[in-house]
Amino acid sequence: MTATASHAAPHGQAKRPASRLHRLIDTLPLLVLEAGLILAWSSGFIGMRFTTDHAPVFTVLLWRCVLVGIALLPWVIRSLRAAPASVLLHHAGIGLLSMTLYLACVARAIELGVSSGFAALIADLMPIGTALLATIVFRARLNARVWAGLAIGLVGVVIVGHDVLALGDAPLWAYALPFVSMLALAVATVWQKRTQHAHALGLLPTLWVQCMISGVAFGAVVAYDGQLMPVLTPGFAAATLWMALPATLGGYGLYWICLRRSSPTRVASVLYLSPGATVIWAWAMFGEPLSWLIAAGVAISAAGVWLVIRAKPEA
Repeated sequence: MTATASHAAPHGQAKRPASRLHRLIDTLPLLVLEAGLILAWSSGFIGMRFTTDHAPVFTVLLWRCVLVGIALLPWVIRSLRAAPASVLLHHAGIGLLSMTLYLACVARAIELGVSSGFAALIADLMPIGTALLATIVFRARLNARVWAGLAIGLVGVVIVGHDVLALGDAPLWAYALPFVSMLALAVATVWQKRTQHAHALGLLPTLWVQCMISGVAFGAVVAYDGQLMPVLTPGFAAATLWMALPATLGGYGLYWICLRRSSPTRVASVLYLSPGATVIWAWAMFGEPLSWLIAAGVAISAAGVWLVIRAKPEA
């Protein structure tokens, strides 16, 4: 996902399509956007699992970037031509953190034997990482209700993922990769929020830039040690479409839209609900069991997120 647009368009950029998109988005309540974010973000973890049955995950990540780039190009070409090189480089840098490093570390950890549940659980510590980064580096002031909400939400996440906390057969260093993933997205989140007005670019051009830089990175990885060409099967096509549409355009798009409307800590805290949503996805698609303990964990996470939402904005 990538940086989100602010209301001000860069000088010379085609404003009319972007302003219509912004007006449409701004008519939706933030809570509705956040609900969509939870569903779309959690779909990415399900997509990763579905992908492993049909093709190497990095191959799918590469071709979903290609697919998104081709689909968006007619809509963003004028904005990209008008944007200064510094703005494009800015969003490319955020994309390398939020889309490339975040996904690559999670995917590589799973390939090395770390369970997908454990990787997702560590990646979902991102709200705490974002809050600490905003507090330590940028001296944001978070009140006691925010910290309490983050702590309660974390308890709920641990309850939902309690059965994946045991170590598996992966090398010990592989368990550090989900932490790197979490930190990469936290840094990208705070960086984008702090600079969004100075480096304004429309939402779709932003997603295009970040997908393209990620495509180059994933392409380099699979060209060196992987399968570069797509697998010509219905399963591969379905996996690529899934990762391109709900996971990338939906997940990253809504993430940056919500960030434009609220604080980094609030947006990150909403992702505490993604493990519960992922469990529901897995139940619906793969027949995985649900339990009252999982439901209790989701309820506790929801209570924590609500505390963060109800807290006063950060200074």
